[in-house]
Amino acid sequence: MAKKRLKREIKTTNDGSKTLYINDLNENYHSHHGALQEAEHVFIKNGMNLVNDYEINILELGFGTGLNVLVTINEYLRTDKNHIIHYFSLEKYPVSESEVNDLAYFELFDNPEFKNIYHKIHDAEWEKPVEIIKGFYLHKIQCDFFDLKTIDLPKINLVYYDCFGARVQPDLWEKPLFELVSEKMSINGLLTTYSSKGSVRRILQELGFSVEKKQGPPGKREMINAVKEREA
Repeated sequence: MAKKRLKREIKTTNDGSKTLYINDLNENYHSHHGALQEAEHVFIKNGMNLVNDYEINILELGFGTGLNVLVTINEYLRTDKNHIIHYFSLEKYPVSESEVNDLAYFELFDNPEFKNIYHKIHDAEWEKPVEIIKGFYLHKIQCDFFDLKTIDLPKINLVYYDCFGARVQPDLWEKPLFELVSEKMSINGLLTTYSSKGSVRRILQELGFSVEKKQGPPGKREMINAVKEREA
């Protein structure tokens, strides 16, 4: 996330879904190749669908436009809903109401209930759990990612590591933040991210993770899955 609030504009990505763009950083919130297909590939296909626990505690860095929450709910509704999901999402600079309305992510899904679900996600009060649909609880936390050290969470078994890229925020891809995340995770917990940086792989291995390079989303050759095998 940006260190100060910067002007954002909405752009349409190659799969027709929209994203936010920060001109001063030359940085999109999502891949310009396709925001929706990136979210589904990295965080559903290579994230949620690989976790079989009855209770899934998801930690997301960061909430951004709320797209990852929406695709997670979409997948939850597509399954037999035999899970309970507690979704904790950190965000320092929430999107505005006008940005929410202009992004209109509910239009990407066939389910007519998604307009209401989309707005319920964004209208959910911060700093408290809100049941968005039956069995799916969203807890939005407005904070800096490094405040994670002081946040009380249940043991996390799935991490969506979706920070801005290392080019604009290198500190988010260094050992101190990964250590904080690891401390919140359970053994056998999964961390999934669009990054495939060699330095990130080495940090995760140092912290007791088994790291696997996976095929990346469209426009990106590789991504990372990391399973926590031991405490550092």
